[in-house]
Amino acid sequence: MAVPDTDPEVLHPLRPFLKNWVWEHGRIGTRYLDCGDGQIKFDEGKRARFAAEKSFYVALDGDGADGAGPAIHGGALAKFVRAAQLGKPEEAGPVADVQRAAQDCVELGLVCAYQPDAQQAFARYQLEPMFEDEIRAAVTQDIRTKYKGLRAQLALYDFTVFYGFPAPLLINESPFIDWRVRAQPVQPFVSMPLGPYCLLVGTPSGKKSRVGPVLWNAVGTMGPFKSHNRYLVESARLWLVATSDDQLAAVQDRFLPADAVKPDAPAG
Repeated sequence: MAVPDTDPEVLHPLRPFLKNWVWEHGRIGTRYLDCGDGQIKFDEGKRARFAAEKSFYVALDGDGADGAGPAIHGGALAKFVRAAQLGKPEEAGPVADVQRAAQDCVELGLVCAYQPDAQQAFARYQLEPMFEDEIRAAVTQDIRTKYKGLRAQLALYDFTVFYGFPAPLLINESPFIDWRVRAQPVQPFVSMPLGPYCLLVGTPSGKKSRVGPVLWNAVGTMGPFKSHNRYLVESARLWLVATSDDQLAAVQDRFLPADAVKPDAPAG
């Protein structure tokens, strides 16, 4: 069941991040696995047109209007995620812009995280004798009840950009990971991939306001994040993006229909 389309011109929330996965060796585009048919595909250009699903937005912190999308500072966010991928914190922008960009990353991560909940709620309420505006209001309330407290909590976290990973990260349509509930054993942090070699990580703090510097940490090993790609493969429903066909081919069997023959990866 598709979420009602109220603004077909709104770009996918992850478009700023997906630009870091664009392949520019000979061909310019994005390598991804279509979770619907299990096929490895190549999306020409830099627009990530395969990420075409519409999002239902709920304002979790009281700012902005429901359905209009979060108020993201696009230029500052683009500079931030690019600097993270390059491993050049000096190019991330002014301190205030970097702080805001980190919060924007969390905001977009949560928007993607609650889309399955929104879709399920729409399907459930459409079985009831309710008008469309009543359904949207009920879905909004459900999302706000489940995620508003989490958003407020994350606004007070300390954030660090880990960059220079030795192996490339994957990204899917819902890449925000709450390691406090996902990992075994439990890990006290949340994460959001910014590019194939960089990760934004939030940890609890004693702050009373969201103002705080974003730290940068160059890493040489995957460390506690070694399960990142496995978690994203397990949670992928629509698409999975990688820097190479080999990464996607390694997990392709999980998404192929039972009677399908695994095809050769596309050349490029």
